[in-house]
Amino acid sequence: MINSTVLHLWVRRLFPASAWLGELRDKSVLRTDVMAGITVALVLIPQSMAYAQLAGMPAYYGLYAAFMPPMVSALFGSSRQLQTGPVAIVSILTAAALEPLATAGTEGFIAYAITLSLMVGIFELCLGMLRLGALVNFLAHPVIVGFTNAAAIIIATSQLSKVFGVHAEKGAYYAETIWNTLVAIVHSTHWPTLGLAVLAFSIIILVGRFLPRLPYVLIAVVVTTLISYFTNFERIEKVKTKQIVNSTLRDLVIRQISARKEFIEFDELLQVATQEFDATLAEHGLDNTHTLDAKHRLDSLRLKKERRKRTIKSELDELKAVRFRQALSKKDGLAHYYLNDELPKGLQTDGHLWHLSLINSKGELVLSGGGAVVGKVPQGLPAFRIPEFNIGVMVQLIPAAITIALLGFMEAISIAKAMATRTRQRVDANQELIGQGLGNIVGSLFQSYPVSGSFSRSAVNIGAGAITGFSSVVTTFVVVAVLLFFTPLLYHLPQATLAAVIMMAVAGLVHPKAFVHIWKAQPYDGFVAAASFFLTLALAPHLDYGIIMGAGMALGLYLFRTMRPRVAILGRHKDGTFRDAELYDLETCPNISMIRFDGSLYFANTSYFEDKVLERSSQKPELRYVVVVSDGINYIDATGEEMLTVLVERLESIGIEMLFAGLKRQALDVLKRSGFYDKAGSERFFRSEDHALRHIWVELGEGHAKDCPLSPQSA
Repeated sequence: MINSTVLHLWVRRLFPASAWLGELRDKSVLRTDVMAGITVALVLIPQSMAYAQLAGMPAYYGLYAAFMPPMVSALFGSSRQLQTGPVAIVSILTAAALEPLATAGTEGFIAYAITLSLMVGIFELCLGMLRLGALVNFLAHPVIVGFTNAAAIIIATSQLSKVFGVHAEKGAYYAETIWNTLVAIVHSTHWPTLGLAVLAFSIIILVGRFLPRLPYVLIAVVVTTLISYFTNFERIEKVKTKQIVNSTLRDLVIRQISARKEFIEFDELLQVATQEFDATLAEHGLDNTHTLDAKHRLDSLRLKKERRKRTIKSELDELKAVRFRQALSKKDGLAHYYLNDELPKGLQTDGHLWHLSLINSKGELVLSGGGAVVGKVPQGLPAFRIPEFNIGVMVQLIPAAITIALLGFMEAISIAKAMATRTRQRVDANQELIGQGLGNIVGSLFQSYPVSGSFSRSAVNIGAGAITGFSSVVTTFVVVAVLLFFTPLLYHLPQATLAAVIMMAVAGLVHPKAFVHIWKAQPYDGFVAAASFFLTLALAPHLDYGIIMGAGMALGLYLFRTMRPRVAILGRHKDGTFRDAELYDLETCPNISMIRFDGSLYFANTSYFEDKVLERSSQKPELRYVVVVSDGINYIDATGEEMLTVLVERLESIGIEMLFAGLKRQALDVLKRSGFYDKAGSERFFRSEDHALRHIWVELGEGHAKDCPLSPQSA
């Protein structure tokens, strides 16, 4: 019986879903969870694609991130209603972490994002298995408030270029990028794109307000996609290089085409160099000159290829930023494309601004004269693939992985606890860490970038009546169906619609009143919240710097406050209690000084405590006893214990005895373990102030208690 009970507990711990799988036998529970899962999927699919682009990934990678993580996290986490997947904060942190390493959307960027997901998952899993969920508390609430408000503004403004259909150069700091975007908006807003964005905003706001039970995000996606399809919103043309009039741009295009052959040659040379290195290594070993030469040749080729790739990518970005005007040539009857500011007078254009989308395998330029759409989404499930292990990159990503893991988990556990309060269920923070960690790890094996618990989708889930984690399993199967059968329908989805989805999702993260509330509660914390907010804005796109500096500031201010805790001289109040003599104008005893210390005694404040005791002692020439009222001391460290030893000896040398009243057990245990208790003598320790005073009055004798201002009779 005992063995079966222990086995059952272990199964519950290793596989928490076993607690609710049996409930699915009830058809009403099964039916409710299926409907909740489908409802969440209708929100998740457009949201995930939008958030993927926010992370700098192609939109369909959002579907990959919505594939395995929701199901795995539900099966191994402790919350029944928490919905895991792409979220705004984690997406923007992912983009910020990877931008210094690779260009958004490139193969390298995608590979690093998948590796980052694995790192986040491993960190969360380790925290959960080591029962270290409390570490998340190092991110203080004011820091989170400041960061999330700033991040929401950054996320929303980052979508302006897609809403207005413009291209802007990225600056070294985010403020530069926004300024460039605003300038581009003034000069070259694409009105059809803006129109679709306004329509998407209107549908989300109006349907969400008046018909909240309907999937308003999906409705906006369907309506704008249909309009995009039937109006040829994208407007694609395939042209030859000779149709580009500007010779400099033609040369850039030719270099792009020739670079493809160049990279094939690079790959062949790398393959030969790798084989030579492997053979030399096997024959001579690592420390041999021949092996080192072979390795040098291999590394040089790799470096040349990477440099060439960066150059070609930079030139391609330059080409994509160019805007053309189309005009028909009377000589050859072909459409020729002029730079916007180089169009000859008198030529008739089609009225559209054209830009380069890509250069296809045939060497043709694919130009777009309309708005941006999602484009082709690969059909089928993401392939199982082990993430790349580039040690140098992984070392650089460690701070970002820790930040994303802690922030993502804080968001997830906050949501889970809120829902658990509503459903009267228990949430285990460490088990939730394990669930989130496994979700990210398994997700990375299927090309997912970092994910976390989603507030909006969890609210939809519980609002739809989800009872068990099976709703998340259903959500995964709906995403599978979309990847297998419906991806062609997503081609014409406007990027402006995804931008609207993102902006509406993060609007709820901006809470100006939270700053006022925190400031009223504690001005120090209000300062930390404001500083975290402005630092995050100022240091963008390095968002992790903002939150790390905010957390450091919060810890620094905490240390500063606890370095100088309140030290009060106590007197007997008329109601019989001991209170601050200075505050209440109470009389004190010339022979006895009762000092209350409101704080833990540790390395940062021991000198302050010692100075205060000696200062108070020097003010009373007839002082015989110092009573430390210790009920406010929760903790004493080694530095504190050493200081007490020295202080007792110093006071005794001038004829003053130091006593302790009301010392808590955890603090007393420290003094006993260190030997201070035995060395000082047990007669120095008393349960309360009155016990200590009665002892002193006996020692002072001659009826001292009758005339002592600290006596109950004096009150």
